[in-house]
Amino acid sequence: QVHLVESGGGLVQAGGPLRPSCAAPVRTFSNYVMSWFRQAPGKERDFVAVISWNSLNIYYADSVKGRFTISRDNANNTVDLQMNSLKPEDTAVYYCAADSSPVWPLVVPSPYDYWGQGTQVTVSS
Repeated sequence: QVHLVESGGGLVQAGGPLRPSCAAPVRTFSNYVMSWFRQAPGKERDFVAVISWNSLNIYYADSVKGRFTISRDNANNTVDLQMNSLKPEDTAVYYCAADSSPVWPLVVPSPYDYWGQGTQVTVSS
């Protein structure tokens, strides 16, 4: 069992930055591909970014490419999402997810084994 805990969401003005983080206190953290998804009210859960176990492979949704950066620290069992130039349409609950699948990139939510509780990100115009 992998227990994921997100933090670092909040309210920010358009154009500003935010850096949510996800902690996974488990010894086998480096075995997992880690991703961020987001879900706005009334919408499906959408892929945002994914990072391989060794950080050598990273993939972003087109909507965030060039603005968001995913990173992980296997020594501290964390994965972060640096979000810059935020837009009101980025407003959503952001979830981190973990999976041990070899499929790359894993950009749909259904195969992921573990999920955090989510952190709210609100971007005001």
